This record gives sequence, C-alpha cells and structure tokens, in this order.
Amino acid sequence: MGKQVTEAEPMDGLRILKDDLTGVATRALLALHLAGMQANTPVGSVYALDLSGLQAPGVTVWTIWRGEALLAVGALKELGNGSGELKSMRTHPDYLRQGAAARLLAHILAEARERGLRRLSLETGTGSSFEPALTLYRKAGFRNGVPFADYTQTAFNQFLHLDLAPVD
Repeated sequence: MGKQVTEAEPMDGLRILKDDLTGVATRALLALHLAGMQANTPVGSVYALDLSGLQAPGVTVWTIWRGEALLAVGALKELGNGSGELKSMRTHPDYLRQGAAARLLAHILAEARERGLRRLSLETGTGSSFEPALTLYRKAGFRNGVPFADYTQTAFNQFLHLDLAPVD
C-alpha cells in the first residue's frame, strides 16, 4: 500500500481510503484497468484516465481494502457547475461479485452529495465486458442519456447520468 489518507469507517471488514496513487497494488490495478479498456475498446475510443490524469486537480481516487488486499478502485472527477464524473471503477479479478464495487460506488455517491454535486455522469463502452459494470450503475439509479463534457457519441460508447438529490 502507498500512502492513503481519510479512512472511512470499516464496514464488513472493508476500509475505503482516499488514495494518493503511490502504492504498488493501486498502480497495478489501475494498469490492469487501462489494459482492459484498451483490449475491449476500439482504438481512439478509450477515455480511461492514465495515472497522470487521475493525479490531476479535481480528481479524487479511493480504494477499498480487506486487510492488506486491494479489492477495487474508483474516482470522482469534478466537472464544475455542480457536475461530476465517475472514473476508473475497477474491481480486482480475485474479488469480483463480492460487493466491493457496490460499496465503493455508494461511498463515491455519498462524497459527491457531500460536495454538493447535483449530477454524476459516466462514459463507458458497450458489449459483454461492460455488462457487469452497467448492471451495477443501473442498480444505483444511473440512466442512459446524452454525451456530457467533451465526449462525442459513437457506436461504441454510452453515457449514464444520476441526479443526486440530497439524502435526508
């Protein structure tokens, strides 16, 4: 693990940490994420952020851990005007379908609301390799919609949005 700060309360033995991206495990999972996006996406249609993109101002990265095991990573990119973008969600292959991604997504949604964001969006691909993530996003309330930010609609990508009403 690299240097992480802002530890969330453990839940079911899981810890969510704000990650500074210096840890070997985090960098390896992000490299796996980029490789997966490049393998399942047509050339010129990969919008996953590389390490420098995830270190840019306005981007916060969290990782979820069980003990010393890194389970998943995800990021929030602030876009301005009360909008944010979900980036770089990836579960380590050894921990798929164990609830880590859902727990991390819930944390990111709570953080977006706490920051006063009114809408969270994401861009992703189409095809069978994207279906598990799409199921997770739709279960959380995301719905298909129009392109946002600087994205352009293609035959391959799709855009999902979630209006973030304050939680009482």
